[in-house]
Amino acid sequence: MDIRALRYFVAVAETGHMTRAAEQLGIQQPPLSVQIKTLERELGVLLLRRHPRGVALTDAGRLFQAEAARMLQDMEAMKQRMTRVAKGQAGTLAVGFTSSAAAHRFMPEALRAFRRTHPDVELQLREDNAAELTEALAAGRLHCGLLRVPVARPEGLVFETLLREPVLVAMPSDHRLALARHKDSRPLPLAKLCEEGIILVRRPGAPGLYAELLALCHAKGLRPRVVAEVDRMMTNLNLVAAGVGLSVVPASMAGVHAHAVAYARLADGGQLDAPLTLVSRAGEDNLPAQHFAALLRRLARESPRS
Repeated sequence: MDIRALRYFVAVAETGHMTRAAEQLGIQQPPLSVQIKTLERELGVLLLRRHPRGVALTDAGRLFQAEAARMLQDMEAMKQRMTRVAKGQAGTLAVGFTSSAAAHRFMPEALRAFRRTHPDVELQLREDNAAELTEALAAGRLHCGLLRVPVARPEGLVFETLLREPVLVAMPSDHRLALARHKDSRPLPLAKLCEEGIILVRRPGAPGLYAELLALCHAKGLRPRVVAEVDRMMTNLNLVAAGVGLSVVPASMAGVHAHAVAYARLADGGQLDAPLTLVSRAGEDNLPAQHFAALLRRLARESPRS
């Protein structure tokens, strides 16, 4: 049984006449009659009763008409869905992001813009650290990701810097350096930061923003005292708020835990910045992912923060 046979039968059932159904279908009446008889033999049941003025449905024919109409509707709906998939207007998009990338207002703006233009695409969002996101992308569990400084560059992944922003020093609001900011608002010297306990967000031995911070300190002959290493930026700021130590964070995170964390410019911060990096798979064939990446690039070009 094929779709054409179903379409032919429904046309005959709706018109109640072989000749009118044939005209509607754009075919000759004899081949249509042959198709209906073949369908009846295939099903092993009489669907139509012929009479001088046309045809009438049998009880089995009325039941089959309902089933056939439903199947044709389902096929049409599936065809329309696949057309949207072929155009990238439907399907699934799995996006990963770090907490610090999510804190930048660029990301929610991009997600809202994508949702407006691709309402039928299912968005699957995952928050993790840069190392885990990179591994998930390399393994094919994500289509793209937004992070700060890459911690690894596996083969098959493409890394694009969308935006850059300065870093700020985050410190407990009751810390002596924070209290001194009320009288002296000048940027905090790197040497002053290195005198305090520093919290890092990194995978040990991997590059990244905090590895760049340590490299800058060492280049200036400074020996920072690391008091904690964590996986995520929000954990970092939670520890700062708890008074464990100081850290540096992207400027877009200023205001997190405003009741317990103070933020200051870093005097030597010109040599450090926090990029917003798009990571995607080379040769990506997922059209929603291609459209999302194109949207991110366009919004980044238009952004005054780029």
